[in-house]
Amino acid sequence: MTTARVSHSRRRLVISALAAAALVATPIALRPAIAAQQANSQLFPNAWVIPAADARKLIAGGAVVLDVRGADLKKASPLANAVAVEWPYFTKESKAQKGQLLEDDAELKRRVERLGVSSGKPVVVVADSLNGWGEDGRIVWTLRTLGHPAAFFVDGGIAALTRDGDPGIAPVSGKGEFEVKRVSDFEITKEELRQKLGDKNVAILDTREPREYAGETPYGEARGGHVPGARHIFYKDFLDADGDVLPPDQVKARLAALGISPDTEVISYCTGGIRSGFVTAVLANAGIKARNYAGSMWDWSSADARDYPLVTGAN
Repeated sequence: MTTARVSHSRRRLVISALAAAALVATPIALRPAIAAQQANSQLFPNAWVIPAADARKLIAGGAVVLDVRGADLKKASPLANAVAVEWPYFTKESKAQKGQLLEDDAELKRRVERLGVSSGKPVVVVADSLNGWGEDGRIVWTLRTLGHPAAFFVDGGIAALTRDGDPGIAPVSGKGEFEVKRVSDFEITKEELRQKLGDKNVAILDTREPREYAGETPYGEARGGHVPGARHIFYKDFLDADGDVLPPDQVKARLAALGISPDTEVISYCTGGIRSGFVTAVLANAGIKARNYAGSMWDWSSADARDYPLVTGAN
């Protein structure tokens, strides 16, 4: 095991020990009601990503678990009692706008509550780190953007969560109670992004495959290429070989290799804001000021090329 992996493991053990101590000290009857506040203010003050051991503790305390994998992956390995949902549940229907969140807060409230999600309960989001598209990060980004302070995704995904057996998820009973309080710091529109082109205090990340960055359109974009000035890093470059998110120091090192300092605002995009939503969650977890352009290339490429240009080629 490398020094970096040992450091990563020790960090997880420390977080798990803190979580265990706090949960033991909390009366069982009170855990569900105050779990979100504990998770956000004590155990995970800046975390968007948590180790599987801590996720299991939150689950034992009554957290709602969302299985956000695609239908094929859910069918292949069901996660008992998890609430099944996929990212389009929260988005607009048209192809050009499919990555964008619904604008109707009342409808978003209804949809979130149907999942059993409440503002006062933590939410544990699970996907497949190696075989998915970063859906867990996208859903955590969605919930954080809508104002949920304690939505987390499991580091290592379903493989990590179930490695020690059934996580013991309790069935969700009834709908939740949720209020939409949008956090604009986590999202950005194409109009706002256009205004930031060339801003030295902003770095734009294209988190797609290299071929997409160069100009290919395998997922139905109206035009090919990348946003002017965007730097490229594939979203899975923030994962290790096991599907675990890199420790914050290594995440920052990846950015540094692109010439991005830790105090720079980072705006990420992909095709429909899924992979970039994952990257936004990872960067926020590392303490980086990060925003997701949810409309991403479906949105940008459908607009007038004179106002929303694209650059082709590897550079």
